[in-house]
Amino acid sequence: MSSDYDFRPGGSLKLKGGVSDGGIVKKKKKSKTKDKEKDKEVAPTAGEDRLKALERAIKEDESKAASPSGSGRSSPAVAGTSDRKTAAEKRFEETQKRRLAEKVARLATKTHKDRVNEFNSKLEALSEHHDIPKVGPG
Repeated sequence: MSSDYDFRPGGSLKLKGGVSDGGIVKKKKKSKTKDKEKDKEVAPTAGEDRLKALERAIKEDESKAASPSGSGRSSPAVAGTSDRKTAAEKRFEETQKRRLAEKVARLATKTHKDRVNEFNSKLEALSEHHDIPKVGPG
């Protein structure tokens, strides 16, 4: 007999977005009012058509240049800016970049010798409770 639990859909979740992003592309519903407005408009001249075509080409070139090459996955620390990111995600990335810059600046000021001396002074300040106990005879 078949059980209610036999059905197992496969594949990954389809997220909103374009096909290039691995998401579902939904068809847009046509509005009757927009169709009527388009019919009322005067046909554009040949010069305007060229201008609009150039603007579209420039936008496409910019979007291609902005998209990272390689795989679609990236770590949050190295992620590029995207139009699909929320304001909170953008703030998070900015904060992460700022903290990373501060950490690099802080570590760059100390030499290895300074770090070793600082570590040794911390170890000396610890009580004997943290020492490794002797095990066995001798």
